[in-house]
Amino acid sequence: MEGLEVSELKLSEVLNDNDSFRFDGEYFKKEYLSKLSKIQEHEFKYVGDCSFVTDGIHESIQFDESSNIRLISAKAPKENIFDLSGLENISKLQNSKNPRTELKENDVIISTVGTIGNCAVVTKEILPANSDRHVGIIRIENSFSPYFLSTFFLSKYGRFQSLRESTGNVQLNLFIYKIKKLKIPLLSKPFQEGIESLVKTAHSKLEESKSLYKEAEDLLLDELGLLPPNPLERGNSEIQCFSSSFQGGGGGKKEGLGVRQYSIKSFKESFLSSGRLDAEYYQPKYDWIIERIKSKPYKKLSGESGIAKIKKSIEPGSNAYKEEGIPFVRISDLTKFEIKHPEIHISKELIPNINELKPKKNTILLSKDGTVGIAHKAQEDLNIIVSGGILLLTICDSSINPDYLTLVLNSPLVQLQAERDAGGSIIQHWKPSEISEVVIPILSQTIQSQISEKVQKSFNLRRESKELLELAKRAVEVAIEDGEDKGLVLISNLFHSNT
Repeated sequence: MEGLEVSELKLSEVLNDNDSFRFDGEYFKKEYLSKLSKIQEHEFKYVGDCSFVTDGIHESIQFDESSNIRLISAKAPKENIFDLSGLENISKLQNSKNPRTELKENDVIISTVGTIGNCAVVTKEILPANSDRHVGIIRIENSFSPYFLSTFFLSKYGRFQSLRESTGNVQLNLFIYKIKKLKIPLLSKPFQEGIESLVKTAHSKLEESKSLYKEAEDLLLDELGLLPPNPLERGNSEIQCFSSSFQGGGGGKKEGLGVRQYSIKSFKESFLSSGRLDAEYYQPKYDWIIERIKSKPYKKLSGESGIAKIKKSIEPGSNAYKEEGIPFVRISDLTKFEIKHPEIHISKELIPNINELKPKKNTILLSKDGTVGIAHKAQEDLNIIVSGGILLLTICDSSINPDYLTLVLNSPLVQLQAERDAGGSIIQHWKPSEISEVVIPILSQTIQSQISEKVQKSFNLRRESKELLELAKRAVEVAIEDGEDKGLVLISNLFHSNT
């Protein structure tokens, strides 16, 4: 029995709250029983006894790009916030036929497949919205703050219940009848209001962060004559038509409600310079954006007289993946705002001089495969190794601000160049040789500094927001473990130090 974990319970304890009659050891892990005991030291309620619980639409979704109604899926709720990027819209007709699943302000949304237990509260900013069958909708009564409920579900005392009650062989699912059996400690109204204030403050900081980043983007585009209004936000057809005003560029001819697009290029201007003969590469919008960039001083990203040096990383293969060692960052771990905590590690003995591949402060990580063109600047020296799908850019031009270059790489100015260049029928690939040829506008030091200041403030606010949400979870855990008084002291300290 050495090394085995044993839990001894009475039959009555096994059957208690066990509608599925589970007898597997996983369900009765000592860790789970200990956490359950902590919750039960408090008065508690079942979710189903104090709320209406349902899930989203079960039928096939009718997507409609012209609709303004978001479809919230399991990938949208995260850690007390919604990630709305990449979401599609549901048709107004299907939405009207499914009032049960239409979201309302203060609904608590929990993911029931994938990363089970991610949770967030619906605010008026994301409405109108509907949902698919991969999320649970909890419409709580007045005895609980929805923000407290969401934070509790994200704490270790909520997470373990979501995982414990999930079932399935290939893919785990948290079914609606199981959500109804989750236990919520009845903590006081002042404590719940304190948690709600922390979460709302975090949301406010995140929105301010987004606003500052948008100001930085707009400042860049305005300097290139793209604001106001920004043609990049008016649709490709207007960009393409606009490009016809440039001598030697493409042209557009209106035919009814549509626009026929074409570009006329000599053999020298096309294949001999680019090696490409496909029509996609020569869309007028690409000529148009290059012309806008070259209306200012500009340089190529790399190569002779380029802005940065490009270094390739390694792709050791899945056989080299380990549970411990140096964190190994893949493209799925990279966003322009952060590097997510990677699940995979590699051995530091994998290759000689592996430390030379660790990104230093101000190194820019740029994805070249899959979702190409994601750029993130290292705020400090990082103890990570990136995959072969991510390039390391080191600025060698002292006139270029790293924050400025990172924002340009993430902007439509470079994203359109990436879209033009990247090839691959299934997985997109952006060749380093093509990346080196990317043209970057060189704005004045004053403008670069202004952009950098806004970006830095934006990132700091985003970090503070994330810290507040983490600390709100910790306050809930402290209240459950050590009493509400200590939880309230923690909330008070956190609130005053972050406002």
